[in-house]
Amino acid sequence: MTDREWAGEVREKILQKYEAVAPRNEHKVPYSAKNGVFDDHSKDIYWWTNGFWGGILWQLYKVTEKPLYRSMAEELESKMDEIFLHSAWMDHDSGFRWLPTASADYTLTGSEEAKNRIRIAADNLAGRFNLNGRFIRAWNEDPRSENKRTGWAIIDCMMNLPLLYRASDLFDDPRWKAIAVAHADTAMTAFIRPDGSSNHIVAFDPVKGGVVRTYGGQGIQVGSSWTRGQTWALYGFTLSYVHTKDEKYLATARKVADRYIERIPADGRIPVDFDQAPDCDWEDETSAAIAACGLLTLEKILADTDPAAADRYHAAAMRLLKVLVADGNFDPAADEILDRCSGAYHDKEHNFPIIYGDYYLIEAIWKLTGDELFIW
Repeated sequence: MTDREWAGEVREKILQKYEAVAPRNEHKVPYSAKNGVFDDHSKDIYWWTNGFWGGILWQLYKVTEKPLYRSMAEELESKMDEIFLHSAWMDHDSGFRWLPTASADYTLTGSEEAKNRIRIAADNLAGRFNLNGRFIRAWNEDPRSENKRTGWAIIDCMMNLPLLYRASDLFDDPRWKAIAVAHADTAMTAFIRPDGSSNHIVAFDPVKGGVVRTYGGQGIQVGSSWTRGQTWALYGFTLSYVHTKDEKYLATARKVADRYIERIPADGRIPVDFDQAPDCDWEDETSAAIAACGLLTLEKILADTDPAAADRYHAAAMRLLKVLVADGNFDPAADEILDRCSGAYHDKEHNFPIIYGDYYLIEAIWKLTGDELFIW
């Protein structure tokens, strides 16, 4: 069986599962699941992961054209309009919110309302750019913390830059792309370590520019390798290459990818942090799914110019995906597929479902079958 044939069988399992999952979760905005039942983040519509449910629905709609998937995705997108009315809810994650929703919607339907949402979201993300340090600021101030976040940036934002690239292309205006490139250039030197691993949080001097310090963030500690952060870098720099064709981004993506592949455990299951103790069983299947998407995109980019590297990235992606699928729950009676994910190493809860794990798994399978709606 070829890898594409294998992926085709997985796709059919996903489609069959969602024939049951979608109808019983109409009007919900899931983040996680307990006992096989999705929760509902509708009251916390600002939450950064809420766009991924829309992304799943639009990926399903592209393949099936089932009206329910479209209507559910459009309902979510409309609910998210409330975020635009609260400045405290707007942060660096505008790409995660509106690329899988408004941008996907516009691509498939040509909706002018969706197009307008892309502009509003991109304008707000661009407004977070600090010219002094040439970075996009992460988060807003947290009154519970003594740490001022004015100069903070995080590696996650590499995955939000495609919103700015998308807006520049869509509205034929180079301003957004210029900001995305400036941030990517800064991230390339401030976040990526000599060995190809990535910092999570970098604090810049917001007035004079320059790096002040780094934080461990969602990993174990400063200098460790929080695995999802490594994949935000891997896929994020790959996407900056896709949108700019600047070879330095491709070189950076490959450097990160090579380091990630080196550290995949023998069983193919990705820990929360590559530096956690060997006897710690905390996993993050979201990291594996995101990495697979990035690796498959690298494979496509390099297929003609460096086929040996393309094959290596493909093999690594398949290794990760086959473990995820083997461990996944494809029973239509359960809402989630992946259930061994983690938000951060120091969180109290580990090895539970997270909606973007399922999203990136579906995206990776769709890449293999040729069904992907490219949202980034």
